[in-house]
Amino acid sequence: MTLATRIPKRSRLGEACYPVTSQWIAHGASLDLSTRGASPIAHKGLMAILGGGRGCQLRTDASVCAIWIPLRGRVQIGSDGDSLLHVGEARVTEADAGAHAIGRGNSLWVVLLGRPSAWRHVMQGQFGIPLMDASLIPARHAIDIDLRRRTLGLARAIASGEGIDMAADNVVERLLTLQAGFADAIGRCAGRTYAQRRQVFVRLQRVRNYLTANCHLEIDNDELARLANYSPCHFIRAFGAVYGETPHAFLVRQRLARATRLLRVGMLAINEVAAESGFETASAFSRSFRQRFGMTPGSARRRGEPVDALAG
Repeated sequence: MTLATRIPKRSRLGEACYPVTSQWIAHGASLDLSTRGASPIAHKGLMAILGGGRGCQLRTDASVCAIWIPLRGRVQIGSDGDSLLHVGEARVTEADAGAHAIGRGNSLWVVLLGRPSAWRHVMQGQFGIPLMDASLIPARHAIDIDLRRRTLGLARAIASGEGIDMAADNVVERLLTLQAGFADAIGRCAGRTYAQRRQVFVRLQRVRNYLTANCHLEIDNDELARLANYSPCHFIRAFGAVYGETPHAFLVRQRLARATRLLRVGMLAINEVAAESGFETASAFSRSFRQRFGMTPGSARRRGEPVDALAG
C-alpha cells in the first residue's frame, strides 16, 4: 500500500518515535544552521523552528526537506528571492543544497525541516509508509482549519518549550494526509511501475512550483521542459495529462492570483499591477481578468471583493 492510497496513521498512539529539536527566531534575528559543528540539523530527527517579526532569517547549508507554514504575514523562501508564501498556504520543499527564509512584515511562521534520511525514518517508523513513498512531494497546499490549528499548537509548543514532539507529529500527520490526495494525479503519470509514475509526478511538480514562484517573469516551454527533463512536446502532453490544463493556462492563473493580491493592497495603479504580475500590457491583463472573473480589475478593486484567483 502506498502513501497515495492510504491515510497515514501513527505507529504508536500518543507518542512520537523520533526526536524533534526546536529554535525560536525573534524579530530581526538570524539563525544559521551549519552542517559543521554541533548543529541540530546535523543529527537524526527533525527540527521545528518558529520565526516571528520582521526580518527574522533562517539559513542552512544542509540538504534538507521542509514544511513551511506562515501563520501571519509572509515568508520568503529560497535564495532566488522569488517565492513568497502567504497566510493560508503551506509549502513542501525538496532537499536542496541549502535553504534561506526571511519573514516579511509582522510575520509569524513555522518550519519543520530535516534531512531526507530523517524524513524517511519519520514516515516509515511513525506512520508506516512504504520506502518507495517515504519522501515528501514538493507542493503548495491550501491550509484548512485543522492544519492551521495543529500549526498554532506547534508554534505554542516551540515558544513554551513543552510538548514539541507531539505537536510536530500532529502537523506532519495532517500534511501527509494532504499529500495522499495526489493519488489520482500520480495515476495519470506515464510509467510502467508506481515508482516511475511517482518520479514523473515529482518532476512535474517542480515545474508547477517554479511557475507559481516565478509567474511574473517571462517563461517559455523550452525552459520548463528542461526543468522537467523532457522534450518540449512531451512536456506539454505530460503536463496536460496530469493537471488537465496547459502550462500556459496554469501560468495565467498564477499571474491572476498574484494580481488579485496586489489589487487588494491598493498601492499600485492597474498598469503597474499588470506589469508586476507578468502581463505584457494592461489591456492583456484586463482581458484575462474579465474572462476569469466577469469584471474589470478596476471594478474588483472598487467593490473590495476578495476575489480568489485560484478558485475553480
